[in-house]
Amino acid sequence: MKYDYTVDKDFSSKLKINIDVTVAMKCQYVGADVLDLAETMVISSDGLIYEPVAFELSPQQRVWQRTLQLIQSRLQEEHALQDVLFKSAFKGAPTALPPREDTILWPPDACRIHGYLYVNKVAGNFHITVGKAIPHPRGHAHLAALVSHDSYNFSHRIDHLSFGEIIPGIINPLDGTEKIASDYNHMFQYFITVVPTKLDTYKISADTHQYSVTERERAINHAAGSHGVSGIFMKYDISSLMVTVTEQHMPLWKFLIRLCGIIGGIFSTTGMLHALVGFLFDIVCCRFKLGSYKPKSDALLDGHLNSHSALITENSKH
Repeated sequence: MKYDYTVDKDFSSKLKINIDVTVAMKCQYVGADVLDLAETMVISSDGLIYEPVAFELSPQQRVWQRTLQLIQSRLQEEHALQDVLFKSAFKGAPTALPPREDTILWPPDACRIHGYLYVNKVAGNFHITVGKAIPHPRGHAHLAALVSHDSYNFSHRIDHLSFGEIIPGIINPLDGTEKIASDYNHMFQYFITVVPTKLDTYKISADTHQYSVTERERAINHAAGSHGVSGIFMKYDISSLMVTVTEQHMPLWKFLIRLCGIIGGIFSTTGMLHALVGFLFDIVCCRFKLGSYKPKSDALLDGHLNSHSALITENSKH
């Protein structure tokens, strides 16, 4: 995989946020919307669906979530696995929570907020908090006064959160996240940096976005000095750099040249080793044991002795 970095010059288009979050509160008690730095408010009714569900997952859904969490843990340890996901991305792969295979026997106690929103390509804050959002001349407000504090419960599960075009098979950092609130007044914060990404592989070509995230959570206790608003806040910022991910393969001619070089090297090395082993075997096992190998001094001495013995034999005959 090849990564190229350029300046993102597209600042006028809209950014799509794909959301699938389940909150452990009834749908009439929560509201979701986006407020960006340009003071532009995006109401969730434009593309989000509020669906009453049970917060507890079915056995099949729990297996799906644990598998997703296991993949996330491996991705944090082995960053090179992201290249494998880029290469293997294909349309039709499941990216959402599978439907429930059983029937719940109790009234729905949670709200699944899923769908999409189009926002400006500036920093913003997507949040889910108590009460429905209403427009306000100085920003926006939520009708939280009509909801009792005893019904607050911002335990939540993020089944999917992505920016830009949805690419099946790609695992996002917050997919499969589950948080349980220890107190009814609890704030969950996610600080997200979004990086525009252009993906060009042999299986897919798309313009999407990657992101990194930092999490923070705390209980709201005004008496102890911990101020804030209970809810789930996802504060995102858009990077000015764009990453182009390209899948590259070696050309056939270069592969053939390297293959010929490897084969030639193997033959040359094998021939050299064969000659060396044969030479050592001939010296150690044959010449020393059979006595055929002698130093030059010994050979000359043997020659003189043989000549002298011949002369002695002739003289003795005379």
